[in-house]
Amino acid sequence: MIVVRFRVQCQPERSDEVLEAMKDVVAPSRALPGVVHFDIARDLIDPDTLIATEVFEDGAAMDRQEAQPEVAKVIALIEGGALRAPPEWTVFQVTSAESPEL
Repeated sequence: MIVVRFRVQCQPERSDEVLEAMKDVVAPSRALPGVVHFDIARDLIDPDTLIATEVFEDGAAMDRQEAQPEVAKVIALIEGGALRAPPEWTVFQVTSAESPEL
């Protein structure tokens, strides 16, 4: 299993544009085979910061998700100066996971 944390700090005047592009990634990503979870959230303290948490069965599923045209639109915004800092992208290789009961 692969867990990805992707965090971007947007230029304040471009936050909504990046948010809308990232929203467009959610539904098609969740529909892909091998995508276990795919969530995007806004930081509670800094509304210009967005965080995607992605869980994939394997590298092939991650590659399929990253190849989507919706992802390309987000990348174009990033490369086009929509961020105030470089994106943070951390990939975790998980050998086991459990969901404890609350």
